[in-house]
This record gives sequence, C-alpha cells and structure tokens, in this order.
Amino acid sequence: MGVSLSIKDVPEALAERLRRRAEANHRSLQGELMAIIERAAAEASPVAGGTRAAPGTGRHGTKSIEQIAAEHRALYPRPFADAPRAVDIVREDRDSR
Repeated sequence: MGVSLSIKDVPEALAERLRRRAEANHRSLQGELMAIIERAAAEASPVAGGTRAAPGTGRHGTKSIEQIAAEHRALYPRPFADAPRAVDIVREDRDSR
C-alpha cells in the first residue's frame, strides 16, 4: 500500500492551472499530480553542493558560486582581451537614447 501525501494551502490559481493541465492530459487531478511527482523524482540526481536535474530536462539545479566559478575558469582559462567590456556596452546603449 502506498503513502498518502498532502499539500496544504495551495493557491487557487495554482490549483486551477493543475486542473487544466490534468484535463489537457486526460487525467484526474490525482493522476496528474502523480505523473508530475514521478517525473520530478526520476529527474533529480543529488550531487555535492546541491541537486542537479537530468540533462536536457530544461530544469536548473543548484550550484555554489565556487562550482560555477571553477566551471567558468575551466571553459575560459584566459580573459577575452579583445572583447568589449559590459560597462562599455551599457554606456553605449544608454547614450544612444
């Protein structure tokens, strides 16, 4: 036998979007929620420093700033010497108005 789960105080607008989604998928609200939970549980894969969704799912995981910086340094070991600076791009855009 399965476990019963409950979510309290769901905003009405969110509940209505879930009802419409269930109807579009020809499911009951219970069936739609089960499908969402099954998909989320299958996609989640714990990693050090947070969780990360399966590749190609369009979902974002959680990374520390240190992890992001290390990945960036691995991809771009040297600064772009000839690239425009962000501040110059913003100033040019602002001054063009």
